[in-house]
Amino acid sequence: MTKSQVPNKLLSWLDVLAITAWGVLMLRYWLTGKLNLLIHPNYFALVVVAGIVLLIIGFAKAKELWRLRPRDVTPNPQHITFFAPGWGSGLLLFTAILGFIITPQVFASDKALQRGVTDLLTTSRLQPQSFRASMRPEERSLVDWVRTINVYPEPDSYTGQKAKVQGFVIHPPDIGKEYIFLARFVLTCCAADAYPVGLPVKLAANQERYSPDTWLEVEGKMTTETLSGKRQLTIAATSIKKIPQPPNPYSY
Repeated sequence: MTKSQVPNKLLSWLDVLAITAWGVLMLRYWLTGKLNLLIHPNYFALVVVAGIVLLIIGFAKAKELWRLRPRDVTPNPQHITFFAPGWGSGLLLFTAILGFIITPQVFASDKALQRGVTDLLTTSRLQPQSFRASMRPEERSLVDWVRTINVYPEPDSYTGQKAKVQGFVIHPPDIGKEYIFLARFVLTCCAADAYPVGLPVKLAANQERYSPDTWLEVEGKMTTETLSGKRQLTIAATSIKKIPQPPNPYSY
């Protein structure tokens, strides 16, 4: 084996490692349930198939390299790249290794607070076709309530209706201390386009004001309150209990 053939073989094996690592990473996210923190469930099958295909390609390429004689491993002179040989595969392998080391994190209140309270209550990105008029009020999720408000925005229309919702706590700076904000992130495609929606919760005088990012299940009745100079549909809480963060904290 000549000196030029050694780097060529190493670079070929680097390609194999990068391809195989990404295949394993995709399947690992799926098997450990972390994939729902990254993409919409509609795309799970695509990720799983892609992971399997990458593993097949990686194993086939490894088998081919293993059988090749050293003098058969030569660079392809027609291959054009913006990177020096090995840089592209090295970058892919490095990012795959980071994926194994770094656990995907759920978006929290700090990201939600980048939007105003009004934007959290109403957003045009929620799909109107997801609204179900026949649903009983107490069966609506937090996102269902926001969808309902987007279709019928008059808050007095819901006064007295029962509510039982789950979400994480936000403390917007522009509402009183007798309120907390309950929110959830909605995922339309992937984590990059996740956005928060939610509703204010009015606390009784003796109720604890929970810390940000605490997951709660809130029961109460709907009322209308004026927050940030605007009439808003608000849950007047009668029961609040802490719950663990759901395995899948996003809504769709």
